[in-house]
Parts: sequence; C-alpha cells; structure tokens
Amino acid sequence: MDREPASVTSATRQSERQMTREEIVAFFDRRQEAWDNLDAAALAADYAPDCIIESPMAGTHIGPAAAQAALQAAFDAFLDMKIRTDSLVIDGNRVAQLAHGDGTDLGGFMGMPATGKPFRLTAVFVYELDGHRIVREQRIYDFTGLLVQIGVLKAKPA
Repeated sequence: MDREPASVTSATRQSERQMTREEIVAFFDRRQEAWDNLDAAALAADYAPDCIIESPMAGTHIGPAAAQAALQAAFDAFLDMKIRTDSLVIDGNRVAQLAHGDGTDLGGFMGMPATGKPFRLTAVFVYELDGHRIVREQRIYDFTGLLVQIGVLKAKPA
C-alpha cells in the first residue's frame, strides 16, 4: 500500500480534493454575497495563484491580484452594479454560470468621464475548479453592446 509522504499536510490534501456538488453550490452562493457587496478582494480570494482569466473587458490576466484589479476597476465604474445568477450547470470540476447584470456608468469607464447611462447584459462564466480554487475562468458577454449602452461607443442601428 502506498503511503503519503509525511510532508503532505491535511490542508494540502483538502485543496487537492474535488468539491462535491453541494460544496460548489455553497461556493457560488458565497461568491454571490461578494458580488452583492462589490467586494473585489473576497472574489479574488477564490482564485488559485496561477489562475487564468479571459475577459472581454480586461483581456487575459493571471492570478488573484490581477483578478482583483480588474474587478475593482469595474466596481469603481459601475458603483451600483448587480450581477445575478440565473443558473449553474455543474459537471465535475467545471461550472457554467448563466447570469445577468445591470448597473450605471457612475464612476467613469475606460478613462472616460461617467455618462450616467445604464446597462443590462447577459453573461456566461465558465469555470474550472481545483479543490476550492478557480484555476480557469472564461467570461462571455457582449462587451461592444455594453459600451454602446453606456454611451462610450456610438453605433447606428442596422
């Protein structure tokens, strides 16, 4: 019988095991509280040190510090932003979160002055989890549509 080296701690074993469906649901319920509070630090704490995040708004970034900075920039621009989960699809360590969001450009976005205009969008976030950490996240939403809604980008109707 193989034995673990003594250097492997119970905390290491905990982080290596996959979460159950119930734990994943609780994980996303806790993340919803952080979204409700626009708490970038609490959200960033869920990312693994070498996580990869792909975002239409912030591009590809790596690690919790980059995640926190990108989230904080969005929270600073959209001071009243609300993100709500419509559904979670859980398949082992992969989770797809269908969500909708709304808010108002109250703080200025992308170096532009605040427009005071609202937005509403639907988004999908695809996560890969390892233990109790997010190791990969892909955010999918209509970033161009967001820019048009808040008046940063002008577009003529088709």
